[in-house]
Amino acid sequence: MTDSFRAYVIDRGPEGESRQAGWRDLTDDGLMDGDVTLRVTHTTLNYKDALAVTGRSPVVRRFPMIPGIDLAGTVLASSAPGFAPGDEVILNGWGVGETHMGGYAERARLRSEWLLHVPRGLTGADCMAIGTAGYTAALCVGRLLSAGCAPGDGPVLVTGASGGVGSVAVALLAAQGFEVIASTGKTDEADYLTALGAAAVLDRAEFAAKGRPLGSERFAAAVDSVGGQTLANVLSQTRYGGTVAACGLAQGFDLPATVMPFILRGVTLAGVDSVMAPLPLRAAAWEMLSDRLDRDLLARITRTGRLQDVESLAVALLDGRIRGRILLPVEGALAPAA
Repeated sequence: MTDSFRAYVIDRGPEGESRQAGWRDLTDDGLMDGDVTLRVTHTTLNYKDALAVTGRSPVVRRFPMIPGIDLAGTVLASSAPGFAPGDEVILNGWGVGETHMGGYAERARLRSEWLLHVPRGLTGADCMAIGTAGYTAALCVGRLLSAGCAPGDGPVLVTGASGGVGSVAVALLAAQGFEVIASTGKTDEADYLTALGAAAVLDRAEFAAKGRPLGSERFAAAVDSVGGQTLANVLSQTRYGGTVAACGLAQGFDLPATVMPFILRGVTLAGVDSVMAPLPLRAAAWEMLSDRLDRDLLARITRTGRLQDVESLAVALLDGRIRGRILLPVEGALAPAA
């Protein structure tokens, strides 16, 4: 395949200082090594994608780079067993969009061990509406369940609840019978979060300032995508034997906490990584999403954007002006170069 395709490319100048980004025409020769070539049909915009597109954080570690850590597509060519032309597949993470060219393009070449077939009951578009954010939420919920958390134990807190991870976490936990307490800085989103299944909505300000090393026992468990002081306060307010699944750092990567919740209440801080998670964990997370995530709620969480507008969408996401998830169709959506 030597015909050209459109891609959003981030590059840097000859001195390595100036940053350049924009749409280009590429051919397959411009792609990286892999044993499966895809026609990309859908992608999405995650927090990490927004950082890469805006350059606000050094997410991209190889130049030139096509960002986009998620993609869904159809196999065009494959030398890998288990994948054949016409198969519909998805990818989340594995360094794609950071060190290996990603999903903001009409075509991608990838390693087969990074791919999953589109889960039963879902479409490629569904999977990108869910994206890494939703898949990470499922990993977090799975981590709580594997730690023995049960609906009868008490309320479960979800921080950053109006974001992509938080929205899906609220919906998944509520679908499994948990009493979900949603924390958000967007208190006008209370109706949205209640519709997803939240029993109550708290202002994130309750957790943003420095608190006591050991607070009142309020939550049986938590899913945290915020980090920083918020995570420290959540840990201090987790009940005896509770688990906090931590997957993000929107407030910061520091953890100004003490050991007291761990040694006096037996609280577990469970780190959740979505980028390099092994395939069995990924498959289990996607099975949970297929089985438990209500499609009407997914539609409520999702808005469809234009990939051509990814720069303005990235700014809006980082500025907190987007809730839930963004689906970005690729196939047939990119105009050819003038």
